[in-house]
Amino acid sequence: MELHDVLGSDSMGSYQTILLCRLCLIFIFTAFEFFLDLFSIPVYPSCSRLNTNESRNDFQHEKEFSNFSQHRPAHQRMQTPSSGLNGSIPLGTLNGSHLMDVKCEEHHVIAYGQTMFMTGLLLCSIVGGIISDRYGRKGLLLGSVTIQAVLGLMLAFIPHAIFYLLTRLLTGMTCCGIMITSFSLVVEWSAPKHRVWPPAILSLAFSIGMMVFAGIAFITSDWQQLHLATSVPQLVCLIFYWYIPESPRWLLANANLDNVKELLKKAAKVNGISEVDIDSFLVENNYKERNGIQHNIPANASSAFMNFSSGIIILRLFVMSYISFVIALTYYGVSFNIGSFGVNIFLAQFFSGLVETPQIVVPCLLERFGRRWVTCITLLLTGCLCLLSLLVSTFIDMPFLIMALALLGKLCVQTSCFVSTLYNIELFPTVIRQKCIGFVGLWYRIGSMLTGLVAPNGSISLSFMISFGIMPLLGAVLCLFLPETKFSALPDTVQDCQRQLGLLSCYRRKNSTDSNERNTDLALTCNEDIRNTGLDLTCSEDTELKNCCKLE
Repeated sequence: MELHDVLGSDSMGSYQTILLCRLCLIFIFTAFEFFLDLFSIPVYPSCSRLNTNESRNDFQHEKEFSNFSQHRPAHQRMQTPSSGLNGSIPLGTLNGSHLMDVKCEEHHVIAYGQTMFMTGLLLCSIVGGIISDRYGRKGLLLGSVTIQAVLGLMLAFIPHAIFYLLTRLLTGMTCCGIMITSFSLVVEWSAPKHRVWPPAILSLAFSIGMMVFAGIAFITSDWQQLHLATSVPQLVCLIFYWYIPESPRWLLANANLDNVKELLKKAAKVNGISEVDIDSFLVENNYKERNGIQHNIPANASSAFMNFSSGIIILRLFVMSYISFVIALTYYGVSFNIGSFGVNIFLAQFFSGLVETPQIVVPCLLERFGRRWVTCITLLLTGCLCLLSLLVSTFIDMPFLIMALALLGKLCVQTSCFVSTLYNIELFPTVIRQKCIGFVGLWYRIGSMLTGLVAPNGSISLSFMISFGIMPLLGAVLCLFLPETKFSALPDTVQDCQRQLGLLSCYRRKNSTDSNERNTDLALTCNEDIRNTGLDLTCSEDTELKNCCKLE
């Protein structure tokens, strides 16, 4: 018996739906923090633009900038930063009404806010997974949302450049903590049949947050109003987050059966299903623990090293790290050189979120074609569109074609990013899942930061343009070495990962007949051992080996 059998695998229960709604609310607010620098950091080259009395002239400046961008030659438009992976848009069109009276000598300091935010994301990618595996998903999530809300409120009343940079660093860490825990938490509560939908809905919530933030930035008139408008709602909603449950899989991996029983009974009551199977499920897990069948989270460094030294874990870490690195590097590299779309910052922010909403249909593709092929195809399309958009923007003066290719490329890369996020959760076992996700996320952050070194002046050479198109194609090939995880249970141990069908799945199915006799013998032995213990527990014939013994 698996965990999803207890929770009910036929539908997404009310308990899981409530959890998903709360996490969606967190993601909407997290989108505010990702794009806060676009509207709060003064980026005009002249200090005179910091004077808020000139805000009336900013719209005219944006209009002139847009017209100038539209009529520039293609090779010059490429040197204007544009939509980034997280929806970055031309910073040169920033509205001066959101700029506080910052001293000119502090202008160059506060402009590093986005860099500090990215650094925070990088730091949490290193330690966030370790903290989550050690102390649980809920602890890191609640700590991150609380710190994020408090920092936003403090920033509204302490408009100091150094404090702003420190706040952006810490906020980047909290955003990363929210990301890595939310996806894992909602997937670990979901049945395999419905596992693809929660990450898609969370991504949609993030896109909605991008569009909502564009409206908030448009109606606010100064620094304090902007930060209050983004932080106060987070503080008000904190009360809803305290009822977010811990991951039952993490509790089981830590042999915390009492808390698991309490959580499962609460979920069963909300979902309106029977609680009869809960005791049997816990008795079965207790039996496996006492007989050394179930492996818990490593208790020391040597056992943790044994998990990471497994060849299958190393291969998956390499492939997923490369894919994440390529997604970040390629997308940022293309985005910074695709040219301006000729719209002001508010419209650009809105459309940047709107273009990501079609991701909601990706789960339908995942249910039909699986994770491996969807990831492979989206990376293949990303590479082709990157080459086309960059070549067209270099040699052909067709703004509408450039914009169409850019939006298609953005959608493909975001789709690859979404699928890889779900794939990461399903590929790595519970005992080291968050550590592996953090390691993969680390390479994503490195790729995004390296883009600034590749094109510090907003211009990329032809050799790098070709590289940005070829690297996703190589990632598509590497995807073929990963197993298909569609409708499969989440692995709890390295041994579970070894049972997943990979590149040699056909060979394994061919030899499945030879292994049936051995599996039957082991299952009979398992039933005999259980009867000897006096426990009232039986195993179904088709799941004896998988659900009772899990023996090699």
